[in-house]
Amino acid sequence: MNVRHPLLLLIVFQALGQVASVAYAAEEREILYWVAPMDPNYRRDKPGKSPMGMDLVPVYADQADGDGNVVTIDPAMMQNLGVRSAPVERGALWRRISTVGYVAFDERKISHLHLRTDGWVEKLYVKSNGERVRKGDILFELYSPDLVNAQEEYIQALRANNSHLKDASRERLVALGISQEQIREISRKRRAAQRVRVHASQDGIVDSLKVREGMYVKPATEVMALVDLSSVWLLVDIFERQSEWVAPGQPAEVQLGYLPGRVWEGKVEFVYPTIDPKTRTLQARLVFDNPDETLKPDMYAKVDIFAGPKKDVLSIPREALIRTGNGDRVVLDLGEGKFRAVPVSVGLESGDFVEIESGVKEGDRVVTSAQFLIDSEASLRASFNRMEPEENDAPAKQPQSDQPIMGTGVVNEVFTQERKLNLSHQPIAALGWPQMTMDFAVTEAVDLSALKPGESVHFTLIRGDDDRYVIDSVQPGDAEAQQ
Repeated sequence: MNVRHPLLLLIVFQALGQVASVAYAAEEREILYWVAPMDPNYRRDKPGKSPMGMDLVPVYADQADGDGNVVTIDPAMMQNLGVRSAPVERGALWRRISTVGYVAFDERKISHLHLRTDGWVEKLYVKSNGERVRKGDILFELYSPDLVNAQEEYIQALRANNSHLKDASRERLVALGISQEQIREISRKRRAAQRVRVHASQDGIVDSLKVREGMYVKPATEVMALVDLSSVWLLVDIFERQSEWVAPGQPAEVQLGYLPGRVWEGKVEFVYPTIDPKTRTLQARLVFDNPDETLKPDMYAKVDIFAGPKKDVLSIPREALIRTGNGDRVVLDLGEGKFRAVPVSVGLESGDFVEIESGVKEGDRVVTSAQFLIDSEASLRASFNRMEPEENDAPAKQPQSDQPIMGTGVVNEVFTQERKLNLSHQPIAALGWPQMTMDFAVTEAVDLSALKPGESVHFTLIRGDDDRYVIDSVQPGDAEAQQ
């Protein structure tokens, strides 16, 4: 080595010293036992292979803690993992209902147009849905023999100057849908109109236009509907478990995807009294003024309803909660690199926070980042309460069976001399194995020369003398079953 570079020489010696220190420390660490990477319950007193063919990993004495539920992590490793924590706080938690809804017509501003007699649409002034009309505009002209006859009767009553007959015939015209303006016109001209004009009863747009010029219509025919969009409804669906929270008058905020950043503020106007039997949701109604018609029917909206606060509750960030099939838990930060998982009972969920009814106390700190990695580390050492140790600390064993176990997979590679197969197999429920790729030893009963990479197969596993599973038979499989 070139001694003319003393600084470089010093750095090299320091690096060699660090390596030697690490190696020495590794040699001095006491190994308690060996475990399978995919199953912390599978323990052995010496190195070897797991039933899945994976190398066992050591568990050192300095990794264990006096409290079997406590995990200790080196500060440098904590920094690499990005471990963060947040305090358990006591205070008010809003019952915020976050849901979706859709814009609908204000049903109080819809009018449907039906005729009161048979007739033919002679002249149609509105041609398509969506056309805008104002109150009093002519929608169409109708020819109806009944309307012509009623007009003639009224004219005869006027000429006879019979007040009783005049009133009766006038009432008949009104009942048939003739407007007061048209009745005055008939009285003035003393001549029956062959076409009767039908006018719009309100401002709005045309919806559900179901007639065209020349069509014959009856009273049962819905000719069209007129809808006023100056105000609209917003119908939202609320989960059944939250149905007790919502009530009329509660404030709400609404956002639409096509106008990001804009927020509409409104209130719950009405809560429907029944649950939808298919979706198991409760529907609530919000009303918004819509003078510029920005809110258009059938638009989807994101809705937050503030259903009032629940006071004096313990809450944690939602991201700190670990949900499993066996219950909920959090990882407590005990300080000095020590952590413990504790089961918790979850209450109200509101936005980014969750109420904790039991399991933690005010001032505790819960891990909000990398808690799943800590959970995995704890599971590796069987330190969580969900793992029940056997008597006398006997090593727990992976579920095993002396009966043949069926599996399906795809051949990746065939090792003829070593008599092994590399397979990507589907989950094997009998052993609790997930979908994975691994090597399998095969018995003499398997003809490896008949197998090719990429082939879908059915195979049978049996347990060998060393507790490892080996393939005892292979049959061609259905390629679609592997997808």
